[in-house]
Amino acid sequence: MNTLFLPAWLGGFAAVALTALSAEPLPAPLLPPAHHAVAGTSRVVITAEVLAGLAAELRTNHPALRASAARANAAQLDAAGVRRFDDPTFKLGGSVSSPRGFKTEEEGDLVYGVEQKLPLLGKETAARRRAEAEAATAETRSEARFESLRRELARAVFASALAESVVQSGAEDLAWLDTTLAATEARYQAGTTSQFELLRVQNERAKRATQLANDELRRDAARALINHSLGREPRTPLPAFELPALADGLAFSSALTDLAEQHAPDVRVLQRELATAAATVESTRRSQRPDVALGIEGRQFSGDGGFRDGLFTVSLSLPWFNRANYRRDLERDRERLHAVAEDRADVLISLRNEIHHLTVEAETARREGLLYRDDVLPRSEQALAAAHASWSGGRGMMNDVLEARRMRVDAKLMLARATAEQWSILSDLAYFCGLPDATALAASVPNPSVTAKPSLP
Repeated sequence: MNTLFLPAWLGGFAAVALTALSAEPLPAPLLPPAHHAVAGTSRVVITAEVLAGLAAELRTNHPALRASAARANAAQLDAAGVRRFDDPTFKLGGSVSSPRGFKTEEEGDLVYGVEQKLPLLGKETAARRRAEAEAATAETRSEARFESLRRELARAVFASALAESVVQSGAEDLAWLDTTLAATEARYQAGTTSQFELLRVQNERAKRATQLANDELRRDAARALINHSLGREPRTPLPAFELPALADGLAFSSALTDLAEQHAPDVRVLQRELATAAATVESTRRSQRPDVALGIEGRQFSGDGGFRDGLFTVSLSLPWFNRANYRRDLERDRERLHAVAEDRADVLISLRNEIHHLTVEAETARREGLLYRDDVLPRSEQALAAAHASWSGGRGMMNDVLEARRMRVDAKLMLARATAEQWSILSDLAYFCGLPDATALAASVPNPSVTAKPSLP
């Protein structure tokens, strides 16, 4: 089975049970009131409510999200700060008498004035729309970053539940080996079994004890990964997450791809970037228009302070001398718009392929889980019981007992691995469809090919 969606160090493990009991208190923000906790323990079944509580803490504590929120706020302030009127220009100057007849006492030797650009040709409006589009893009990027981190958090939670299952399965197997070792030692003392069988059981018990210690380290690492995502200390107590049951099937459909094409975070970001690029093209197009300014000037004589003259002016910039440069700027921004449109088309193609791939992988994991849950594990339990009974009665061999025990352990691990992988894939599908979890995915995508939809308990 494909283990792409699980951490590499967990790729060879899985199980159906949950981790050992923990008496440490549970952080209050982690579990909403509707969580499914196992009575008398701190074991918690992964539910939509549990994931939502973790996501809420993620949003407030993760530094990457705080940084993206700050950038979005900065973009909003930038859009709000776009000026409709430029700052007015104040002019101050003077003149001297001319030997040809200009007299400062008559015309005035102090010249002053104010000039103000007028927003007449839409350049300022286009600039504001561009800034508003950039602000909307920054906000969408921030939300997409949150959804990406929420997806990673959900996968980490399922990986932690898998690690807990590995530890619990190892603890159960170690307890079984302790009981079997005690029985083997008693039989060896009575002379009804060989030293080879005793040494073999002792080796199996020693290997399992070491493996269990290593699995506990990996479980602690999985918990630390969740704490890091939540901005906590790595050793902050966490509950023992328990995997939910296998989900029902989810078939590939056009409704699923349509939902993804409309709401996938990457698609939403590119849609905003497309609007920003279009606003940039419009702003660049309007930048070719001339600037119109209205001014007023006055003259007075410094000798007596008397006002001599005043006039009104209208000025007009002449952008036609740079027509070729403006045209190149416009062509540049149009190419950028075209590039974003092509990027969006490429993402949509990749998205359809990814949705199809994930639905196939989810169904593969489900079928494998059903195989081990309904067929392999029950038969392995029966085989172990029969082999152990035969060995206890002196008719069987320890080799058969240990082989049956290995089959049972492998079946439990493979069932848990398939369960964790299926839910991780469903979380990925929910992310690509812009939904918080697989429960929302099941509610949003009709699936007539199955009688029940995947949902967290």
